[in-house]
This record gives sequence, structure tokens and C-alpha cells, in this order.
Amino acid sequence: MTATLRETYEKKVIPSLEKEFGYTNKFRVPRIVKVVVNTGVGRYPDEKQREAIQQSLIKVTGQKPVPRQAKKSIASFKTRQGQIIGYSVTLRGKRMYDFLARFIQAALPRTRDFKGIRRTSFDENGNLTVGVKEHIVFPEMIGEDIRFLFGLEITIATNAESKKEGESLLRHLGFPIEQEDSK
Repeated sequence: MTATLRETYEKKVIPSLEKEFGYTNKFRVPRIVKVVVNTGVGRYPDEKQREAIQQSLIKVTGQKPVPRQAKKSIASFKTRQGQIIGYSVTLRGKRMYDFLARFIQAALPRTRDFKGIRRTSFDENGNLTVGVKEHIVFPEMIGEDIRFLFGLEITIATNAESKKEGESLLRHLGFPIEQEDSK
């Protein structure tokens, strides 16, 4: 029987990070706070296509997406203030760990030409942002009638204090992060 991602964090990751960074209290160990999944719908003017994107996001995340509106008008992008330009889903708790497990074990290996998550995808606070070009890499999309493809942006927010801590946390959780270049 395989352990869930949360059990792996509690039983393996916390002790190894305590040892690696010298934490004296397990509550100082970095953890994943939330996962935000975004997609833009600016190039899909048809309402049926936007509805299909919403339904696909519901299947992938298990949660209804929130429409995101343009904050101001930009003529060169043909957007008007208040126009819906994307959808966003914020995952926490059990849904977050379930989504991350599917992302690590099923979606990333199915991504075309995937060689690992780049270390430059981390910000200075240890948060990771990954772009997925095609939403069909998720196992929920297998067998669905897919008429068009769209990309996703997945942000994994941690409470790590540095890039090194956040990267180590996600590496211990099983994220396929590229190794440092040995030059």
C-alpha cells in the first residue's frame, strides 16, 4: 500500500529536513500552504469553449474555478476592464495533496520532452511555478472528447524562508527537480 503525500511529509520529510537544516522544532519545517491553478481564456472568445475549459478545470482539480476579470482595459490585447480573461482554482488541505500526487506521479511523466523541473522556476521565497502546455497530461482527461488544448500555470506556495529550503522540501516530496550543474 502506498503512502499518501501527506503521510510521506509527516513521516519522512519532516525528520530529513530537521536533520538537513538543523531545526529544533517540527513546526519550523517548511510545508506547502496552497496550490493555485490558473489558465487564461483570452484567445477563446466563444462561450462554449470557455465552458469546456471550466469543466476541464473542475475535472482536473475537483473544485469549481473562479473567473478572473481584467483590472484595466488594454487596447493592444483587445481587453476591456471587467472582461473575463482567465480562471483560477486555489487548493488547500486534502484536495491539494491529492492534486499534487496526481501531478507528480501521472501528469509530469506524461509531459512531452520532460527532463525535470528547472531550478529557475523557484522564486526567492521557495515557491514553485510550473507551466503545463497541454491540459491533457492529467489522468482525468484520458478518454474525454477533447476539441482543443489549453495550458495551465500551477503555483505551489510554501512557507519556506529561502529558495534552498523550498527546493529541498519539494525534492524530498518527490518532485523531479533538475540537479545543480556541475561545471
